Amino acid sequence: MIEILNPTELARAKETGALVADILQALKSRSTVGTNLLDIDRWAKTMIVEAGAQSCYVDYEPSFGRGPFGHYICTAVNDAVLHGLPYDYTLADGDLLTLDFAVSQAGVAADAAISFIVGESKSPESVAMISATERALSAGIAAAGPGVRIGDISHAIGSVLSEAGYQINTEFGGHGIGSTMHQDPHVANTGRPGRGYKLRPGLLLALEPWVMADTAELVTDADGWTLRSATGCRTAHSEHTIAITDDGAEILTLPTQAQP
Repeated sequence: MIEILNPTELARAKETGALVADILQALKSRSTVGTNLLDIDRWAKTMIVEAGAQSCYVDYEPSFGRGPFGHYICTAVNDAVLHGLPYDYTLADGDLLTLDFAVSQAGVAADAAISFIVGESKSPESVAMISATERALSAGIAAAGPGVRIGDISHAIGSVLSEAGYQINTEFGGHGIGSTMHQDPHVANTGRPGRGYKLRPGLLLALEPWVMADTAELVTDADGWTLRSATGCRTAHSEHTIAITDDGAEILTLPTQAQP
């Protein structure tokens, strides 16, 4: 299903996007050395409830997971990259943590992810990998607009990641979003320009470049959800929800203080 939102729904999407971004920033500030992943999950639940929003994750049961997700945020550490199921793990200095978070509010969902290094030990390789996903995300957003093809966005993202030296997995990528979290069209993190669905104003997309340091192969953790690098290398993941407008694309998942 591909949804095109009307102006009223787009206004709601902006509010949901700001909520997602603000909660992510609050969780990042609290995710320090000694923080337990289950604490992050509990904080996320509390913030969702206080905002009067609904989790997109807790009851989520797609074909690629094992039963309902059962938690309120994805927490992926070091070699974990996607769908990280929170568990009893205490963050250590130098851990690379990805928080992936989505909620629905007033019938419209928004989805975003950030990767960052916990503590003071910031390896140059990890910093560079996070930066590559952020630059790729910016390139994909810059390429988006009315009349643009999905392949144009994928090509822009993939060009940055490839030039940075990373292999690209195409099993999981960006996606349409609206009244539900995961919709068509799929937005691969590499592709051929001029191909695929033509974007229209009112379409929401969640773009999410992610990479693994030395492989493109994923393995599924014993928990049935968490996807890790096959070689045990570190990973990074960045994501924004954007709205296609008459003039280009608008980022919906910016923190309130960063909005114009």
